[in-house]
Amino acid sequence: QVELVESGGGLVQAGGSLTLSCAASGIIFSATVMGWYRQAPGKQRELVARISSGGITNYADSVKGRFTISRDVAKSTVYLLMNSLKPEDTAVYYCNAYTYVKDYWGKGTLVTVSS
Repeated sequence: QVELVESGGGLVQAGGSLTLSCAASGIIFSATVMGWYRQAPGKQRELVARISSGGITNYADSVKGRFTISRDVAKSTVYLLMNSLKPEDTAVYYCNAYTYVKDYWGKGTLVTVSS
């Protein structure tokens, strides 16, 4: 059974930093594309960042230069370091695992950035 458990969300002031973590189980982590998505109130879920099994990363334009995605294969964990946070980054952040067969999602963690 696949499980993705996010942690690290919370309330932060604009300009601050947070690091999100997602611990995965039930998948071959080293062969899985891991990603972070977010959904703000009244908006569609959008890709924030993604890292391939080979370590190739891509980011939404809105977070380039501010967010960094990384993975620890030994811990089956993916991270999202978020710097210079803005109020528009406020959203529920979801961890995603794409195994090339199926998508899996975590339950999400709320990030609130105050101005």
